[in-house]
Amino acid sequence: MRHRRPRLTRSADFDRVYRRGRSAASRCFVVYAFGAGPEDSAEGEDGGRARLGVSVGRRVGGAVERNSVKRTLREAFWSLESDLPDDHDFVVVARSGASDVVRRDGLEGVRRELAELIGRLGWSGAGAGAEAAEDAEAGERQE
Repeated sequence: MRHRRPRLTRSADFDRVYRRGRSAASRCFVVYAFGAGPEDSAEGEDGGRARLGVSVGRRVGGAVERNSVKRTLREAFWSLESDLPDDHDFVVVARSGASDVVRRDGLEGVRRELAELIGRLGWSGAGAGAEAAEDAEAGERQE
């Protein structure tokens, strides 16, 4: 049997993360994070693991494009799971340029952006992808 990833599904969960959490933004994505205490998680069904909620509005594109962005965001986020703190809820909001990033850079580009944003929120392990990108940019500037 396949294991389901813990996710945010209720509107109240999203609202709590938006209102009480911290955020980091780029041109295409905003990541909100909130440390969920035992009283905030839904009966502890996720075993203290990080939970993800994704918000992709119609501004991003049609239904097919939005679903593609959501799938890519989920996959990129969970590839960073080892760098994420337990007992935290995350919401990733895709802005209008997100579909361009997915088309142009694919999973790796989205993963790099999410790693940078999560790193800005204070989880240094997640910033490893951002550091590699910064090193590459520094190398390009020197040439």
